[in-house]
Amino acid sequence: MTDSAFNFQTLHPDTIMDALFEQGIRVDSGLTPLNSFENRVYQFQDEDRKRYVVKFYRPHRWSAEQIEEEHQYAIELLADEVPVAAPLSYSGKTLLRQQGFMFAVFPSLGGRQYETDNIDQMEWVGRYLGRIHQTGRRKRFEKRPAIGLAEYLHEPRVLFEQTSLVPAALKPAFLKATDALIAEVELRWHDRFDSLRLHGDCHPGNILWRDGPLFVDLDDARNGPAIQDIWMLLNGDKAEQRMQLETVIEAYEEFTPFESDEIALIEPLRAMRMVYYLAWIMRRWDDPAFPRNFPWIHEEDYWRRQTATFTEQVRVLREPPLKLTPMY
Repeated sequence: MTDSAFNFQTLHPDTIMDALFEQGIRVDSGLTPLNSFENRVYQFQDEDRKRYVVKFYRPHRWSAEQIEEEHQYAIELLADEVPVAAPLSYSGKTLLRQQGFMFAVFPSLGGRQYETDNIDQMEWVGRYLGRIHQTGRRKRFEKRPAIGLAEYLHEPRVLFEQTSLVPAALKPAFLKATDALIAEVELRWHDRFDSLRLHGDCHPGNILWRDGPLFVDLDDARNGPAIQDIWMLLNGDKAEQRMQLETVIEAYEEFTPFESDEIALIEPLRAMRMVYYLAWIMRRWDDPAFPRNFPWIHEEDYWRRQTATFTEQVRVLREPPLKLTPMY
């Protein structure tokens, strides 16, 4: 693939329309872009007024085999009556190709926003996460990676050293804060967990509500600890987070057991996400969508705040982790 293809600059509307037409889909509406920086995702309606979503995958991110593993997991979940957005099959294939791009077509499944302060909805989500992980425990991804320190901390640290996006005058302090954060995570990370297939990015924005939860966007699915799919649902102070965690786990364990040792990984995983997210922006900087949507990355105040954020997370990591009440 050329650099321009990597940046989606060769993905024209005609390319998308031709790709869909070759699968027997006649678009009877415009292509409405949906919010996605990593891939290119469009909603449309066919001539029978059925609504679909087409996702063109970013070249070089996942291999075809890795995407197919994600698709198979979604199909397994759907067969287990878990409400997920799973790809449609055309001539026996879910992963399709057009002019060097890989893409997939999904049914368009709308819904309301998941309410993060609604305990009833949180219980529902906990039950379905238990069911997702019940399916996820049957086997492991063979092609997709596992959550670990190398990808989430060490590789980003090399990128931070090399990038010109961090102002030279502020880079030493930023790298020092990064090194302190990595060292603190390394002290607290453990692998005493049963690694399973995860949703991988189960934040509230990837849960819709349609008389119950609907889980979307398995693009970050990988192997790892169950708590990865739980911690991003927690918000508020420590007391609120403990109450929310107990609510989710009680519902979760109706379907599959939860290892309480994993709770100690919440703040390390949060720190890993902070570092990985920043590196993700840097890696995508040649994509014109990123400078346009993240213009603040050139501001010195941003890097001062980022340094302070990493330093604050070190302090949080040194605090005792969340604990469940004795009944758990």
